[in-house]
Amino acid sequence: METIDSIPTSKIRRATRLISTGVKIGGNYLKYYGEKITSPETARDNLNSNNAEDIYDSLKSLKGSALKLAQMLSMEKNFLPQAYVEKFSLSQFSVPPLSAPLVVKTFRKYFGKSPLELFDTFNPNAINAASIGQVHKATHEGKELAVKIQYPGVAESISTDLALVKPIAMKMFNIQAKDSDKYFKEVETKLTEETNYILEIAQSTEIAEACEHIPNLRFPKYYPEFSSERVITMDWMSGVHWSEFCKTNPSQETANKIGQALWDFYMFQVHQLRKVHADPHPGNFLIDENDNLIAIDFGCIKEIPEEFYVPYFELAEPENLNNPAVFHAKLAELEILTEKDTQAEIVYFSNLFRDILALLTQPFQAETFDFSDEAFFLKLAALGEKYANDKELRKMNMNRGSKHFIYINRTFFGLFSLLHDLKAVVDTKQFVS
Repeated sequence: METIDSIPTSKIRRATRLISTGVKIGGNYLKYYGEKITSPETARDNLNSNNAEDIYDSLKSLKGSALKLAQMLSMEKNFLPQAYVEKFSLSQFSVPPLSAPLVVKTFRKYFGKSPLELFDTFNPNAINAASIGQVHKATHEGKELAVKIQYPGVAESISTDLALVKPIAMKMFNIQAKDSDKYFKEVETKLTEETNYILEIAQSTEIAEACEHIPNLRFPKYYPEFSSERVITMDWMSGVHWSEFCKTNPSQETANKIGQALWDFYMFQVHQLRKVHADPHPGNFLIDENDNLIAIDFGCIKEIPEEFYVPYFELAEPENLNNPAVFHAKLAELEILTEKDTQAEIVYFSNLFRDILALLTQPFQAETFDFSDEAFFLKLAALGEKYANDKELRKMNMNRGSKHFIYINRTFFGLFSLLHDLKAVVDTKQFVS
């Protein structure tokens, strides 16, 4: 397996890597313009494929927040070309790991000991490697353990990485410079929290204890004595990654059982704890031999303030969607409509969010919802494509909406995507208290 002996950590080295990627992308566009003349039917697909490969190859060597952004984008199946989704999905649990010498060096830095001085056995080769850290298998006093090691320099490079990718993100999502800082600050805060493994242990323990009563749901136990700011040790949980499990075409009964556990897990967090595991990508979930769901990563936890929770979920009620006065009032509370908006902007964004909410709230409107329903997800994709290509929208100021939308919407899009891959039918009105 390919391994990495060093990671660029300085601002100059990381910037240089991204600039060289930009040069490659420029070359891809020149090739694209030529292909448009000779092979117009395949030119766009080739451009997307080449750009996705060059961007991913650059990000996987940088790791950290740069690769984490690719991981987040890989979940946007309805808004990104398929080439990007497929390539960026590799960041979920399959990227080149650190070499064994670099792993030992990391242990000595934080524990003053090598791994074999802490554990009875330790596999120096990573079992899984993702955006922020990689996982090794160890044993201690008869227990099998998973040891997650954070890549060197990840925490220190977050602000630099975001500054480098900010111009790209602003262009990609039509974000105006004015008043955009609150959104990037929200992302920076969450990424910083994800690098604090002491915080992650506390969050993991809290949520595991609060949710242990939910049927068909399991969590690992954590070991603070073998953990630090950059290393987490937990029980080794045997199971199949979510994506791989979905490929086995489980029975409908099994899919429904696991899907219901995932749904109940998220609804309990959102409505009871008012904080949620805001990183629902396949690499964070396993399925054990008894078809239980295992949640294994709690680095990204989003607290949901009351002033956002109330209007956000009130908009899920059909009577509010269809009452113009209430609907506009809730949009204002959520900072979607502002006092500075023109009448044209009020009409446009009211219609836009009514279209989006009418579709996205469908799973909450019936007793059960079939997430294998291709028609629902095709409508979602069509809606995303419609507004992505809307020239009128690009003329307007898109810096609107509470900063809390970033991770709450990410949570629900991710949840829906996981359940769609599983093809689960879920009792959406069931509530586990």
